[in-house]
Amino acid sequence: MKSRKQLGAWTSQQAKDLTAISKEIWGLLPNPAFVAIEGEMGAGKTTTVAALIQAADITHFEGSPTFAIVQSYHSPIRGNIYHLDCYRIEDQEELINLGLEELIEENATFFIEWPEKINEILPLQHYWLYIRMNPDMSRTLALYHDY
Repeated sequence: MKSRKQLGAWTSQQAKDLTAISKEIWGLLPNPAFVAIEGEMGAGKTTTVAALIQAADITHFEGSPTFAIVQSYHSPIRGNIYHLDCYRIEDQEELINLGLEELIEENATFFIEWPEKINEILPLQHYWLYIRMNPDMSRTLALYHDY
């Protein structure tokens, strides 16, 4: 049976708040790490990943990999980082054809949007980053560790 531990929670009033929050999140993650990101459409998942990528000393964020599924980066301080947007994955057969199961075995950090689409290949030990929109248009982020 899995256990879950909350590692941190933050409220972001503006996009610029994500810079400091991203640095704190990196401080809580091992290297490498697998981070499943959950939030409603428009909650700020890609914006948060952009801030995390920039906080890893990567100056050029490629944007959402919605159509390509995978975007890779190399950080001088964190090594290889993959940003996956699994929104368009329809079924298990497509998942197999994309080769994501092999990719996630790489010694790298992964940020996965729409992780429920690849739930069957999520590593046993991984992190969850929940992003919620609040009525005042701020965002609440919470980081958990599943083990």
